[in-house]
Amino acid sequence: MRCAIVGSGLAALASYATLRRAGVRPDEIVVFGTHRDPTAVWAERAASIRQDRMRSESDGHVAAASFPGLALREGSPRALAQTVANRYRPPVTLFLRHAEHVRARSGWDESFVERRVEHVRAVTDGFELDGEGSFRNVLLALGHPGLARIPGAVHAYEPHDYAAKVAVVGAGMAAATEWRNALAAGAEVVSIRRREPLRRPLNVPRAFFSKRGLSRFHGLAEPDRAALLEDLGRPSYPPGREWDLDVPVAEEPPPGFQVIAATGFRRGFAHDPLLRALVEEHRLRTQARWIVLASDSTVPELTDERRTLAIAGVAGQWAFPAADTIAGAKYAAHAFARRTCRTR
Repeated sequence: MRCAIVGSGLAALASYATLRRAGVRPDEIVVFGTHRDPTAVWAERAASIRQDRMRSESDGHVAAASFPGLALREGSPRALAQTVANRYRPPVTLFLRHAEHVRARSGWDESFVERRVEHVRAVTDGFELDGEGSFRNVLLALGHPGLARIPGAVHAYEPHDYAAKVAVVGAGMAAATEWRNALAAGAEVVSIRRREPLRRPLNVPRAFFSKRGLSRFHGLAEPDRAALLEDLGRPSYPPGREWDLDVPVAEEPPPGFQVIAATGFRRGFAHDPLLRALVEEHRLRTQARWIVLASDSTVPELTDERRTLAIAGVAGQWAFPAADTIAGAKYAAHAFARRTCRTR
């Protein structure tokens, strides 16, 4: 085995598909994860908030190549026209069908091993994963480190119904979706939030998906980069009439209201036991709640000509601000594939 992917979600599938397109065979990759179906966790969360459209655009899919995008796969003139204007939002059902297609064609199941990896240890020629290996190249695609819960509240990303009176805690995309859901169910809805949400189409401004924007981002001093990432993490949801909802705001959930925590996920490497141990054991550099990565998403202290350790997904925001998107997963995956093939 030449390389390993730790994680079995969407970022892991996008990374696996990228390696396969680069010419790496299934028997040269091992994927360690807890779910053989890489869409399982995401699909359950999307279903819980009744999400029917993606926030991403046509190229927000897990295949290695951007073309053809999901708009072309949908095949309607309206979808193609919306893509030209950056207004296309793929249906969740189309996204999931395409992900299943990528899984089947890539050979994912040939490489998958059902196992939760809890410890990554650097050795001379690579990395041991829970004492197994070594693997010369390792990509950590661990996903979010758990839901941000509120005692006594149901989380938006878990299956739930709506009471007659609903208080939604949070102000981001999940919260806005829950406002719509609860209103559509006939509920009285109150928004519980500390600050006003931003209205923007994507998770972060479009500039940070471009080479020029990333170059400016990578040139920031570490404290300034951390401050920018903190600001980019402010809650937001898209502009548009379908999201212009008249929902009153309160400081606390009123008595008798069902409380839904649309608070997203816990944030920062310290909430992930594997990453926390990796930082402590190998004395990795950190800034605030982020691991300091090279611009290609690799861990500088543990990456050289002999071996590569890279981080994809939300824990890779230091290299790509929108790392928790499919575009962010591919950014890390393409760099990882280049290094993997160079050391082949």
